[in-house]
Amino acid sequence: MLFTNSVVRIRPATLDDIDDIIAANIECLPEHYPLSFWREHIEKWGRAFYVAEVDGKVVGYVMPRVEEGTGFIKPVRRRLGHIVSVAVREKYRRRGLATMMMLATLESLKREFSVEEAYLEVRVSNEPAIRLYQKLSFVIVKRIESYYLDGEDAYVMAREL
Repeated sequence: MLFTNSVVRIRPATLDDIDDIIAANIECLPEHYPLSFWREHIEKWGRAFYVAEVDGKVVGYVMPRVEEGTGFIKPVRRRLGHIVSVAVREKYRRRGLATMMMLATLESLKREFSVEEAYLEVRVSNEPAIRLYQKLSFVIVKRIESYYLDGEDAYVMAREL
């Protein structure tokens, strides 16, 4: 059981969730975005933008977008699902929420947006996230030097859908 006596829901994000999503982002990640960025992603790709809710409170999210471009797995022009940001509040980690949200997002990207490949960037030092993505069949396809504002490199990880 994930949480004793708790109700867990994985559901598409709505504009009403923005404040809680931003709060999770600020708590968990050093990269932040303007309000308009969050709003655009929910409005355009909300059917694939998932949140984790525990006892009625949003405690995590997966924010994707859909792009056209050359794939990393198959280097041909195709529809790509870019996982822009993933966060789960500290006290709710290691309970499967990120896995459930990622699975829901990947399925929705494929079903709702005809995405053929998903990719994301992850800090090379973020071993728990790298293991999660590997468990979800992502593979490291590239390293980008000084990708993050603090100078840390990123791995690009990708998988077929």
